[in-house]
Amino acid sequence: MIVINCPYCGQDRHEEELTYGGEAEIIRPVDPTTVSDETWTDYLYFRNNPKGIHHEQWCCSAGCGQWFKVARDTVSHAVLEVVTFDKRLSA
Repeated sequence: MIVINCPYCGQDRHEEELTYGGEAEIIRPVDPTTVSDETWTDYLYFRNNPKGIHHEQWCCSAGCGQWFKVARDTVSHAVLEVVTFDKRLSA
């Protein structure tokens, strides 16, 4: 079980109380009409699924409703860093 401390409300939340939002810090093409179909497809559908440290976005859905970023080890499920959505992860 994953327990993450929400950086907004300060509460420890179990993964059942959170909503997983996928990979964090993905850069959306500024103007989708100017990129190739391959680039747009990569943006929409392909995500990293690493063994080890992964940057993710989560929502405190049972609490304050805010989205935040988490650096997590996908092997041990250890939470390495949690930041508000406007900050970048360093881990």
